Formats: sequence, C-alpha cells, structure tokens
Amino acid sequence: MLLSRDFVCEQAVELASDYLEGALSRRERRRFERHLAGCPHCTEYLGQMRETIRLTGRLLPEDLSPQMQAAFSELYRRWRAELPADKT
Repeated sequence: MLLSRDFVCEQAVELASDYLEGALSRRERRRFERHLAGCPHCTEYLGQMRETIRLTGRLLPEDLSPQMQAAFSELYRRWRAELPADKT
C-alpha cells in the first residue's frame, strides 16, 4: 500500500497493525515512523496496541469456539454496516 504525500493520523491508525506485524515496506515504515516522531497521539495509540497485544497474547481463529467465531463475525458485520459510505 503506497501512502499519499500527506500522511495523516487516519492513515497511521489504519497501518498500525501492519507496522507491528512488520508487513510495511521499508518506505512505508519510514514514513510511518516519521509521523510517529511528530505525533504524540498516534505514538500513544501504538503504545496502547502494543500493550494490548502483550497482555492478551495471540488469539487465533481456532482458539475460539464456533459460537465465539459467529459472534465476532456478526460484530464485524455490524461495525462495517455503520461505517460511512466513503470508508467502506
């Protein structure tokens, strides 16, 4: 995913998981880190994500019961349905 010239907080939030998983290209990673260096809000958000991962560990789909998988799928569908049209 190539980042636009004007990197903004919304993009940082969208890329945070990829950043933590090491899935960004070198160029994307540098731009992400430059944004973090000047944005305390995104730095805090990333820190909260790291802490959540540390506290909860890794949860895989097979770790969930079929009922929990269905509940999470339904929650995701409802969340997607509530997004404004330009965000989907």
